[in-house]
Amino acid sequence: QLQASGGGLVQAGGSLRLSCAASGRTFNNYNVAWFRQAPGKEREFVAAINWSGGRSSYDDSVKGRFTISRNNAKNTVYLQMNSLKFEDTAVYYCAAGPWGTVVGGQADHWGQGTLVTVSS
Repeated sequence: QLQASGGGLVQAGGSLRLSCAASGRTFNNYNVAWFRQAPGKEREFVAAINWSGGRSSYDDSVKGRFTISRNNAKNTVYLQMNSLKFEDTAVYYCAAGPWGTVVGGQADHWGQGTLVTVSS
């Protein structure tokens, strides 16, 4: 089970750190990704990190502003979001699955979402 947290209300230009914690299983061998879905829009890929933390991928819209990392000892993946923009407002979901699956926009295991609201 994946549990996302850390969402909230922030002003444009501000920062938030999302966390995705695994319970009931260790996900040291899993690739983990963040997705988001804004109101009225389709879900989109944000970032992914492989099982060791040695490989990551980002959507162009967040490159240079967001950083994905993981602490396998804590079974947690993080998404540091800096220089937030109004258009980053969305429900953010963490998910796990094979690398090609998660960077392709899908996943085998999904957590519940956490809402990020960026005020302009």
